[in-house]
Amino acid sequence: MKVLRVRISVLNEYVELAQSLGLDPHPIMREVGLDPATFATPDAWIAAQSVSDLLERTATATSCEVFGVRMAADRRISNLGPVGMVAREEPDVRSALEIVLRHMRLYNEAIRTRLVEMNGLATLHVESAQGLDLGRQSIELTVASISRILGSFLPAGWRPLSTCFVHDAPSDLDVHHRVLGSDVAFGRDFNGLVFYSSDLDSMNPLSDPLLRPYARQYLDLLAPPEDTSTIGRVRDMIEALLPGGSCSATRIARSLGMDRRTLHRHLAQSGETYTSVVDAVRADLAMRYIARDGRTLTDIAGELGFSDLSAFSRWFRRRFGQSPTAWAASERELGSQ
Repeated sequence: MKVLRVRISVLNEYVELAQSLGLDPHPIMREVGLDPATFATPDAWIAAQSVSDLLERTATATSCEVFGVRMAADRRISNLGPVGMVAREEPDVRSALEIVLRHMRLYNEAIRTRLVEMNGLATLHVESAQGLDLGRQSIELTVASISRILGSFLPAGWRPLSTCFVHDAPSDLDVHHRVLGSDVAFGRDFNGLVFYSSDLDSMNPLSDPLLRPYARQYLDLLAPPEDTSTIGRVRDMIEALLPGGSCSATRIARSLGMDRRTLHRHLAQSGETYTSVVDAVRADLAMRYIARDGRTLTDIAGELGFSDLSAFSRWFRRRFGQSPTAWAASERELGSQ
């Protein structure tokens, strides 16, 4: 299995914060397989799991439950390097955020993001990449960093309407409230941010129209389009559109600048159909959602675009050979062994 990596810049402020809390971070770095000398190379890649382990061990060693959020407190668009440079020249917040999320792989392979807009609200979901289980410090660092970066484009003092985490709350929420705002919720069914869709339509005050074409050209050189990205882009769009019930091959084809027949031809070249890709996305999401306690099957059915619970249950039984409840029970049994 491929080792998922992140840029060393993800750990900006790590050494300084650890030392300010009375910890010599070098021994812990070595324990998780990180060479302290790597920190002198700004563009170096390091294993994402090692970073997650480092943050969890550091939080324990310093008795600082909010270590990840404290690291993110001063994050700005400049922390994203070249991607940030391109994003800051986009004309509005929506296109700037789109640049950041679309090119996340250039600096962090360990997370997956999904932006869903519905009823005037935008919800940005942040999850560990498949096959990786990031600790709470990594998740909080990522969510808080995205919140601070998004705030770079918006009026001073902007905070999301709500910041959500799957894990339990720390004993003290002062740092979370200072960095993320007054509404921070724990024990929710996703990690991420909720804010007004209208925030995305705001003009980007950092943008310089004369520099924008050059920034885009630079990004094309840095990250040329992947010729295998059609399925990946289709999967991403299906995942974003399923909860709203507006997912269709026609809509996705139009968004990709092609007609429905061309979309089907692209998918067929990779041995897929639109239905098979939808089915695979639903299966991946269903396993993730059901594995988490606290989310009802009715909620999951809606998130996956089914008309009701019975339709979801029939599909699940065909796909997995058992009911969602039985599958969840067998997974819990395996996990306890």
